[in-house]
Amino acid sequence: MSRRLQGGACRAALVLLLSAAFVPGAPLAIAADNEAGPKLPRFVSLRSDQVNLRVGPGENYPIEWVLTRKEMPVEIVREFENWRMIRDWQGTEGWVHERMLTGKRAVVVKGGIRTLHRQPEVASPAVARAEPGVVARLLECRGTWCRVDAADHAGWVQRGDLWGVYPDEVVQ
Repeated sequence: MSRRLQGGACRAALVLLLSAAFVPGAPLAIAADNEAGPKLPRFVSLRSDQVNLRVGPGENYPIEWVLTRKEMPVEIVREFENWRMIRDWQGTEGWVHERMLTGKRAVVVKGGIRTLHRQPEVASPAVARAEPGVVARLLECRGTWCRVDAADHAGWVQRGDLWGVYPDEVVQ
């Protein structure tokens, strides 16, 4: 499992209380195309094998989860100062400090067992097979195919079989 539950019986009440602070007009920035800074949402990966996922943007907010899979891809959906609200491939959301993230790209294999092909075509010979949940380094994407490196086996996988890359995103 890539995450671990933390906290006590008051978590639900705390989440409700703290979520009330995140109302329209609050200083949570979501960059638009015409604003300075990186576009949101965007994919990054975890820098460490122990990343605290908090219910709010600050060290004084309680830890709800601990993510335990270094290089796992996550999606940044909001920013507030040095804090990033992220979502993992299973839909869990929370706040982490920006120093716990890296711009290195990775993806998670989703669905069933997926074949890594030598070339970006279904008829191309298999290089390896990857099980659901495998984290792979994202190397490039061309059309509906992405080239990944999973456990030192590089190959092409259909984009729709991966979490961590957008349908129309160019990756080179």
